[in-house]
Amino acid sequence: MTTKPRITIEYCIQCNWMLRAAWAAQELLQAFGDEVGEIALIPGGDGNYIIRLNDQIVWDRKAENGFPETDALVARIREAMKG
Repeated sequence: MTTKPRITIEYCIQCNWMLRAAWAAQELLQAFGDEVGEIALIPGGDGNYIIRLNDQIVWDRKAENGFPETDALVARIREAMKG
């Protein structure tokens, strides 16, 4: 049995980005359904907003200079899932 991928959203607590992270998780669940095994929210700090597929970073707010649009994020995750 193949393990389904895990998506994590690490967000900055001090920046009050929990609702943004929860909304992104909801959008990803709607887009991927049972293609993923888990979408987890990980509280953090330092202005981080990092989305990973397993251990691969697919979006880093600092590197990208902003937050992802849903369509762009879904496309990146789909590409990463292909390998």
